[in-house]
Amino acid sequence: MSARELRFAIFGAGFWTRYQLSAWRELEGVTCVAIYNRTRPKAEALAREFGIPAVYDTPEDLLREAKPDFVDNITEIAGHKPLSLLCAQRRVPCICQKPMAPSLAAARAMVKAFAKTRTRFFVHENWRWQTPMRQLKRLIDSGVIGTPFRGRLTMISGYDCWANQPALRELKQFILTDLGVHILDVARLCFGEANSVYCQIRKTLAPKVKGENVATLLLSMGPAKTTVVIELGYAKTPLEPTVREAFPQTLAFVEGPLGSLEVSADYLIKVTTRNGTLIERHPPPRYPWADSQYAVAHASIVDCHRDLLRALRGEGGGETTGADNLKTMELTYAAYSSAAEDRVISFR
Repeated sequence: MSARELRFAIFGAGFWTRYQLSAWRELEGVTCVAIYNRTRPKAEALAREFGIPAVYDTPEDLLREAKPDFVDNITEIAGHKPLSLLCAQRRVPCICQKPMAPSLAAARAMVKAFAKTRTRFFVHENWRWQTPMRQLKRLIDSGVIGTPFRGRLTMISGYDCWANQPALRELKQFILTDLGVHILDVARLCFGEANSVYCQIRKTLAPKVKGENVATLLLSMGPAKTTVVIELGYAKTPLEPTVREAFPQTLAFVEGPLGSLEVSADYLIKVTTRNGTLIERHPPPRYPWADSQYAVAHASIVDCHRDLLRALRGEGGGETTGADNLKTMELTYAAYSSAAEDRVISFR
């Protein structure tokens, strides 16, 4: 017997909504039945394009009348807490866009609210589902290089990310909450929880971009106390094409006592041991709706959704629960404190 089809609703009609809707349509047993956006014409346009039967002027009306099995909250960050808490109050499972909240206190309140009502809560954290990142995780877990003692994760690009998302220019906290949460989540996935973090940030595009757009982090992670360096930057700095300029790919180099792993541009992964170097390419799946400039990011949404759908069905999965992502948020805001106070923040 096939599983019952789950009906979901969308909050938000911004840049990412189109791609997340397209990703949901790649999966069986789930369909969008309603959408709410504070600017109704945007919601109506998406409803026509994707065949969504109902558009609502308020999220309260949507939840009361459409009665979705879950909500995908894809609003801008200001809508994350209030709309997610509304779902918690109505006991409707919710997937919230990253970053979970504009403050650590807000994130904790959200997780607490869903726990109190015993309602499922997830964060849409797709970066860990990128094909090269999953392969990097598998290789680390295989022990082929031994227990890593040092790792480097780099996401530096001259790409104009503000062209598609102009609201990002106005964020007083930018690179760590926008890109940093992704890379910190990957670091947790690969190396374990943080023992300490030290961070420095820069504002090289002020005043046009209000928040920091460059960050460098040094962490101790996991039981092995692996030293992890994270480099983040949207600085419009000219970079060598296809080598250093690889938006939106994350580059990585991990060292262990038995060898090294390297994720380089064009989805190449190199495994070097005493037996030599093995080079394999791990490109993302291709989808006709994905923007070629965002290929690896857009493709990862499908696998992220697949994992969350399994969890919503009670079939396991659900890596990025609200409670798990709260650890990423704690690390993110600890990095801001480290930068402001110019000191190492310890967790243990």
